[in-house]
Amino acid sequence: MDKKQITLYYSSKNSLGKQLNAYVESSGKKHLTIDISKTNVTGTQWAELADGLGKKLSDLLNTDHPDFKSAYGETDINLDDDGWLKVLDKNPSLLKNAIIIKGKEFIELKSASDFKQYMEPDSAGIEKPNKTD
Repeated sequence: MDKKQITLYYSSKNSLGKQLNAYVESSGKKHLTIDISKTNVTGTQWAELADGLGKKLSDLLNTDHPDFKSAYGETDINLDDDGWLKVLDKNPSLLKNAIIIKGKEFIELKSASDFKQYMEPDSAGIEKPNKTD
């Protein structure tokens, strides 16, 4: 994978996903956007995303979403990894937050400002202009 490429996993079914996709598309950076509402993400990919974020598969899902509660209940949800993968496969819109990968760095984006902050240029090594009084 290209270390400079940005990969965004998002859903176009929510406003945050649409906004993040627009930011990535207009960033001028090499990118790959994966709309999980249109593209099937494999179980292996979901597992890699969770691992890269240092989270469990269940942490990727919005268990407070009404669709999740109506299908799986509100309490005592006892699914193994395979069960959580099936939930993501059948209901990708239940992904809690968009995920961006740049090189080996995985970041969960909860807001558009998270992306803006992440994309701020690194000013280290840039000389500041001399100030003259």
